[in-house]
Amino acid sequence: MKRVAFVFPGQGSQSVGMGKELYDQFPEVQKMYDDADQQLGYSLSTLMFEGPEEELTNTENAQPALLLSSSALSKLLKDNGINPVMTAGHSLGEYSALVAAGALTIDQALPLVRTRGQLMEQAYPKGQGAMAAVLGLASDTISEVLTKIEESAEQVVDVANLNCPGQVVISGTKSGIEQSVEQLKEAGAKRVIPLNVSGPFHSRLMKPAADNFAQALQEISIDDATIPVYANVTAEQAIAKEEIRDLLVKQLYSPVRFEETINQLLEHELDAIVEVGNGKVLAGLIKKVNRRMKTFNIQDPESLQTFLEWYKEES
Repeated sequence: MKRVAFVFPGQGSQSVGMGKELYDQFPEVQKMYDDADQQLGYSLSTLMFEGPEEELTNTENAQPALLLSSSALSKLLKDNGINPVMTAGHSLGEYSALVAAGALTIDQALPLVRTRGQLMEQAYPKGQGAMAAVLGLASDTISEVLTKIEESAEQVVDVANLNCPGQVVISGTKSGIEQSVEQLKEAGAKRVIPLNVSGPFHSRLMKPAADNFAQALQEISIDDATIPVYANVTAEQAIAKEEIRDLLVKQLYSPVRFEETINQLLEHELDAIVEVGNGKVLAGLIKKVNRRMKTFNIQDPESLQTFLEWYKEES
């Protein structure tokens, strides 16, 4: 039996048309999507299949859309006898990882991530927060530059995502990010790319969202995970339900430690790390952490079949 870990993409991986081929081909996927539409009270599936893109990209829609598409694929894999030995997700993707590990049901997670998206949108005035990707500069140097900006200009700018060697995302006030672009380039960054996002996610400016989200989480009955889930906040295994609950609150304003998480997964003699969900962002990041690690991305019937054929081959 091959040992695989599942990793799940986060916001930014959504695209119009996501999940449509799977919906058309698999009745069990169709049922999940139809049930989700009914539960949420609007046609998320139509938004996923037809757009408009601008509406799908709204945080409160993108988050349940990505969760639903990833969880439907997890179910198809499980139905084919494939179960991961551990899971992880990038930001929002941690909820898909928790569903795959049995800590949350899809019925619990869908309205929860929609609430999460709404709270994230409301936490900071629209247009006044920003994020940017910093390429080719060590995280320690980035942190030093951000500290100087905070002290001299009284702006909040935090490290938001530690994705892979040479790729760090920063988040904070719009003015702080604008000042960071020039100073990080002067410090040696190859490029600093503003991101098309609606708020300063994974920064201290998300604390108000976290406080309100903690209340929403108290209404959810979380179970212990049946397999290890690597948490964004710690890059360590989380199994106990109360620890999971606590980490999901902290995740909103803490950096996503994805590079460390992948290094932790690599310690476990895996045959492959499988990105389950729309897009190929995480598979690319994994290759930058360790180019020898076998990766798959599953997002449509063709990529599902390719993986199933490999999985069932004799080792």
